[in-house]
Amino acid sequence: MGLAGLLNIRPGVTAVIGGGGKTTLLRTLGEELAAGGARVLLCAATKIFPFDGLPNLISPSEEALAEALAARRLVCAGTPVPGTGKLTAPALPMACLLALADYVLAEADGSAGRPLKAHAPHEPVIPPEANQTVCVVGASGFGRPISEAAHRPALYARLAGVPEDAPASPETEAAVLLAEGLHTRVFVNQAETAEARAQAAALAALLPCPVLAGSLIRKEFSLC
Repeated sequence: MGLAGLLNIRPGVTAVIGGGGKTTLLRTLGEELAAGGARVLLCAATKIFPFDGLPNLISPSEEALAEALAARRLVCAGTPVPGTGKLTAPALPMACLLALADYVLAEADGSAGRPLKAHAPHEPVIPPEANQTVCVVGASGFGRPISEAAHRPALYARLAGVPEDAPASPETEAAVLLAEGLHTRVFVNQAETAEARAQAAALAALLPCPVLAGSLIRKEFSLC
């Protein structure tokens, strides 16, 4: 079974939040779904850099987006954020995007490059049309001080009930995820060693939702 099947990605909108590989997850899922014949739109509900090697449509019209999806099946679209080189959400209504694409994969928050994340009150920006939300957890954060491993470390530590200099662990991550209650399922990325896979399994044992572990770089995945 492919990654999309393991994550139960369904037609419609999927939101991706967290840290440790959101953008890579979007592209990996998009390539897999497009290879199966689907029309896939990659976009952001917040901000995202354009994708190398893919069509990146800037403020496209409905006709331009339809033509690009028909020709390439996998495209990124958005509205430029001045001075950043990033794109925010397309201006076209979500109903229009869903009429043109079989799948809309939307990155719904940022993590400043850190593997773990706690969400401020204004985050994440999950489209109301989303049929599920996948939270990405970077296994490389486990064992490192929360102050180094987590985006918004003070908030992460408060939700986990530990100091900021405490090491991040499956237990602290489970506490944050359960306190926030934002996700439908969890994908533990960067699980490339036996220790990381064991940490993913420990996290899965603490959560009531499905948890997938693996490596986007190696394209290896398994359900915990």
